[in-house]
Amino acid sequence: MLEKLQAVEDKYRELESLISDPEVMADMTKWQAYTKEHASLTPIVTEFRRYKEVVKGIEEAKSMLGEALDHEMHAFVEGELADLMEKKERLDKKLPILLLPKDPNDEKNVIVEIRGGVGGEEAALFAGDLFRMYSRYAEKKGWKVELMDANPTEIGGFKEVTFMVTGSGAYSYLKYESGTHRVQRVPVTESGGRIHTSAATVAVLPEAEDVDVAINPADLRIDTYCASGAGGQYVNRTETAIRITHLPTGIVVQCQDEKSQLKNKEKAMKVLRARILDKARQEQEAAVAADRRSQVGSGDRSERIRTYNFPQGRVTDHRIGLTLHKIDAILDGDLDELLAALITADQAERLKKVDAK
Repeated sequence: MLEKLQAVEDKYRELESLISDPEVMADMTKWQAYTKEHASLTPIVTEFRRYKEVVKGIEEAKSMLGEALDHEMHAFVEGELADLMEKKERLDKKLPILLLPKDPNDEKNVIVEIRGGVGGEEAALFAGDLFRMYSRYAEKKGWKVELMDANPTEIGGFKEVTFMVTGSGAYSYLKYESGTHRVQRVPVTESGGRIHTSAATVAVLPEAEDVDVAINPADLRIDTYCASGAGGQYVNRTETAIRITHLPTGIVVQCQDEKSQLKNKEKAMKVLRARILDKARQEQEAAVAADRRSQVGSGDRSERIRTYNFPQGRVTDHRIGLTLHKIDAILDGDLDELLAALITADQAERLKKVDAK
């Protein structure tokens, strides 16, 4: 591990030299690439340098304990050594995680698609609850939420809703949300007071750039139509709605949120690129399906990942066996504890694979 860390620090020093080179600075594309790589290595190098300082401190403290010291100084050095050993133990655990290969999509914005599943109107209401939950979480993180498309119901839910979350590291957090979310509660539409189980599916797709997905305009069928739905802020009753069909894959996307046909087309193309990239990723990962099943963030949307139980006030994530008794706070966007546990579990799984090799 230390050899790998030293190689990273050597690369970091090389990049420092390059980004301050006038010739490189004259080439903005190259300079930006080097700067981005330098920034990505900074957390690793910072912790590795701290680790080396701690190790040096331990060696010095042990050396001092071998000298003739008075009782007070000996006790002081022993205390310093104990403190340094604790720091080293923490860094011994942290550094391998920093060396894990990063998901190239982690820093990307995301497109989130929520669809009401089993449960009819109640499932649509739950889809609306999830939309609000992610919107509130994004707000707390300082991210921007932009509605892409929605199919609202008369009583306030969504049959489907698609939105973009723009913010640093959005995918690194929200990628764990892909899957089937289940709710257990007495529906608003149910007068008998019986607890029903409904579900909604969530798909979290990294935003795809033009360079990620090459789309031939000849492969697209673009239709315009008049937006329709339950009304309200989500539907715009003008003939500016766009439906785009990607003929090679059969993927269909639509957008009706904007008054401008051009803006609707731009939004629809963002969703289309993300879905095409996601389809290619899923086909590639299907070849190693057994490996994917062991990963927390597999993105399999047929998998039931979480249950929101209102009578007991609990939320249970089935992938890691975590239950939190704060359903109201979670649905109000307090996802930090839940996502931190998922990230830790995912890192632990990946470390096992590294150690097994």
